[in-house]
Amino acid sequence: MSQVALVTGAAQGLGWIIAQAFLDAGYKVVLTDVSEALAASGAGSLAGDAARILPLKLDVSRKADFEDALAAVEAKWGGLQVVVNNAAITPTTPVMQITPEEFDRVISINLRGTFFGCQVFGAALAKANYGRIINLASLAGQNGGTASGAHYASSKSAIITLTKIFARELGAANVTVNAIAPGPMELPSVRAAVPAERLARIIETIPVKRLGNPKFVASLAVQLASPDADFTTGATWDVNGGIFMR
Repeated sequence: MSQVALVTGAAQGLGWIIAQAFLDAGYKVVLTDVSEALAASGAGSLAGDAARILPLKLDVSRKADFEDALAAVEAKWGGLQVVVNNAAITPTTPVMQITPEEFDRVISINLRGTFFGCQVFGAALAKANYGRIINLASLAGQNGGTASGAHYASSKSAIITLTKIFARELGAANVTVNAIAPGPMELPSVRAAVPAERLARIIETIPVKRLGNPKFVASLAVQLASPDADFTTGATWDVNGGIFMR
């Protein structure tokens, strides 16, 4: 029986690419997003056996939605083994112009969403005594960000810390928790959010002089989800073209 992988914020962008990678690797895939329409649209564009795809509404700012999603997956497939906490928003508002409302929205989606994903799904994985959680952090959470907003960078930095905390909490239950920290990726959302001249300047700061391939991020998520990846936990895996080295 193939394993079940759930990806949040997967109707488009990097989340969709990750969902496709898990489907290609033989997993059953739960594709979630903030509305039923978005989830259904994203699921409909995946290439693969429709019987192995389950679209679900999951507003990551609401803990109850995680509980509802878990119940739906358990009812259909008996449970899940892999969770990818990907859902996020990436505003670029200058720090002195961020409103309290915008700050709270970013933290609610990016950070609270990852926390609830680790907490709700992590408890189910621990009960089953097996699981893999992969959190999407960011280079911005390591260097303070260059193109993203301060609230986004702060939320991604906190995700790196949460990853360590949940790795310690769940390790004895054979559940690993890791983070991936991508740098600038070759995605339509990146090119839409960053003016061309500014993006060109950013690319000049990257040692490999190009944007990253999101398919590699997806393949890394699949690798970290493997049963063989049982001795890496609490780690943050850098995919940034050499901008941030350690």
